[in-house]
Amino acid sequence: MGFTGFLIAITIVCFLLILAVMVQNPKGGGLSSSFGGSQQLGGVQKTTDFLDKSTWTLGGILIALILLSSLSFNGTQSTGSKILGGDEMTAPTTTIPTTPTAPTAPVANDPAE
Repeated sequence: MGFTGFLIAITIVCFLLILAVMVQNPKGGGLSSSFGGSQQLGGVQKTTDFLDKSTWTLGGILIALILLSSLSFNGTQSTGSKILGGDEMTAPTTTIPTTPTAPTAPVANDPAE
């Protein structure tokens, strides 16, 4: 399974985890309290146990998929940083001009001027 397969699996698990968390009631009632009696619909009293276990299981699967996807990721560059790419950027070198030296002989003024 490649990196794309892991991304698809992570997306599916995240969606299922969101559903499992949203169905639960934070005060403990959850889905089973909406059905009333404990004998209706073939044992709905176990719904909170199922949702609790499924939340923990999906969370564990999500962590495992994320760790495995990081191991399966192989960038296009074999060396260098994956963020900056393989192009080595070097700072441009500039040469500092030296100051010219003063002439040794004085320049004679042209009397014609």
